[in-house]
Amino acid sequence: MSFSPTEPSRRQKWVAGTLVVVYALVTILPLVWIIATGFKSPSDAIAYPPKVVFEPTLEGYVNLFTTRTRVSEEDFAALPPPSSWYEQIVRDSGLVIAGPSRYGARFANSLIIGFGSTFLCMILGTAAAYAFSRFRVPIKDDLLFFILSTRMMPPIAVAIPIFLMFKNLGLNDTHAGMILLYTAVNLSLSVWLLKGFIDEIPVEYEEAALIDGYTRFQAFYKVVLPQAATGIASTAIFCLIFAWNEYAFAVLLTSGTAQTAPPFIPTILGVGGQDWPAIAAGATLFLLPVMVFTILLRKHLLRGITFGAVRK
Repeated sequence: MSFSPTEPSRRQKWVAGTLVVVYALVTILPLVWIIATGFKSPSDAIAYPPKVVFEPTLEGYVNLFTTRTRVSEEDFAALPPPSSWYEQIVRDSGLVIAGPSRYGARFANSLIIGFGSTFLCMILGTAAAYAFSRFRVPIKDDLLFFILSTRMMPPIAVAIPIFLMFKNLGLNDTHAGMILLYTAVNLSLSVWLLKGFIDEIPVEYEEAALIDGYTRFQAFYKVVLPQAATGIASTAIFCLIFAWNEYAFAVLLTSGTAQTAPPFIPTILGVGGQDWPAIAAGATLFLLPVMVFTILLRKHLLRGITFGAVRK
């Protein structure tokens, strides 16, 4: 039997497969536990030892989207029968629904700020990356290093100056202020990633388009952008993940109107303390937009990660 130095042996395949499975289980287990906690009752969520087998309930999701209160026994007995299944769940806990919670508004803020900053970052980043890749920009290397250096600085180091600047400009607790801030933070990442992708696109394609009568913008729009789609998709995912999960600036610069879900979820309170099923339900729903966005662009993401890895 011949031996190939490039073909892994059967034992190596088994070891590699085992390591991948173990890594996947360790990575997925916390996520599975959070999702399961969202379907537990408050008592099951804090039970010790932890309950793996439990009776599922939607109480956590109901508590997440409603504000509940206690009433006197006389008023509770005089209430009409519950008109919905979620009202019945609240009644079973001895409470009544006082109104909707603020989670829906905070989740909408995350959508607006996260996708808004990602969209703006892709427009500015693609234009800047194209300019650095195709034109002779004075002190280009110094400018690129300066752009990259903004990513090296820890956010907490500029938290107070940004807070004072936003306060003077009236951008505190506004959607526009958070979109501009996240765009500025992510712009260095998008410029550097996209420049690498655009560098891999042969400039001869654009020259042929210019000879055929295209303008520079038409050549960029019809020739470069379609071929850079994988890089744009990959960069958009990374920018969205940062803007979606960002916590420090959201806590410092927002409190009501533009507050996003990350600083709001830990403040969800129940009767007598934190409502862990509601917190887990909020975290589970918070995962979905980024997960769906990544799944929709997964082909572009895989292609973008390996783009330019092998050269002829």
